[in-house]
Amino acid sequence: MNSRIVPLFACVTLLTGCAGAAAPTAAPPTAKPAVPPTAIPTPSNARAEQLNKLQTLLRDPAFALDMAQSLDAAYYKGQGQPVPAFVKPEEETATAPKSVKEEKIAINLAGFYAVEVGVGYLAERDKQTPLDVLEAVANGSRANADMLLLARFANATWKAGQPFRALNRITRDTFGPAGLLTEVELKKDFVQIKAAAAKLVEKMQDVKGKDSAAQLARIQVLLRDTAFAQEMAQALDAAYYVGQGQPVPAFLKPGEETATNPKSVKEEKIAINLAGFYALEAGIGVISERGGETPLQIMDGIAKGNRSADEMTLLARFANATWKAGQPFRSLSRITRDTFKPVSLLTTDDVKKDLDQIQAAAIKLAEAMRK
Repeated sequence: MNSRIVPLFACVTLLTGCAGAAAPTAAPPTAKPAVPPTAIPTPSNARAEQLNKLQTLLRDPAFALDMAQSLDAAYYKGQGQPVPAFVKPEEETATAPKSVKEEKIAINLAGFYAVEVGVGYLAERDKQTPLDVLEAVANGSRANADMLLLARFANATWKAGQPFRALNRITRDTFGPAGLLTEVELKKDFVQIKAAAAKLVEKMQDVKGKDSAAQLARIQVLLRDTAFAQEMAQALDAAYYVGQGQPVPAFLKPGEETATNPKSVKEEKIAINLAGFYALEAGIGVISERGGETPLQIMDGIAKGNRSADEMTLLARFANATWKAGQPFRSLSRITRDTFKPVSLLTTDDVKKDLDQIQAAAIKLAEAMRK
């Protein structure tokens, strides 16, 4: 699946200083050499260094395992339950058959979940209906800043799917902080976002002109519909090839309808528990670029519980999007469950679970960034 990105141009500034004084007619023999000027770290310098460190951690399978174990433990602790072993001995090398068709669908739904959650956030923020926002995204009239935010959601949902396919996919060059990737990759995001919005607009004409409650109810029906999931996946797969100027191949090859592939049980367990990490990474990228703080400053604030309510809401939205993106990889039937719904319809307890994951990920990542 195509990469998800937004470019960030970080400049490195060295501030140097020197003091001058009138020279004596003859320097005393004991004169000491001048102290060389030193570089003073700047915010831009620190952000660039931290993004590079973050990129290293994002691509490290050992850190992925460490983070997944931490977030799995945080989930059980948050529920007041004892923490079980992360992977049972027999699961270390075990495999389980996974549907080729369902994986193909899951791969191509990242843009859908990014748009559904991101549009929900924008609609609430601007007091618009979801369809008003979707139409503006689809026809290209939405503000650039909002499109970039949706691209961040798309980057996060794309990342969340990669370790489900194979853990070694996180080691590739395209797997890094969105701020370090290219304009070419960003364009792929916009193609996916607009295509997903257009498909949703098409399917929501029966609630056009109705209030947000009616439109959210319609979105909930679509989110839980496995037939629509395949329809959306095919549309986004086709949009990718069209965007690249390539012919659109058949969505499924002969035999893939019923074929299965063996997948590592351990790697799936890791993938399941990385949603909060990828949500945090994408969310702090947005917050950092808006306010100029470094990622570590933001993570420290999250760990201490002193970030603003709006920022924490945004981070919780990212967590819901990455969680959704992982569900069809586990089984397409999981999208039919009661918890699979527009984020604004979630219970307080469900949102708390997301925030617990965000905070645990922030503590773990900040610790690793400082090593």
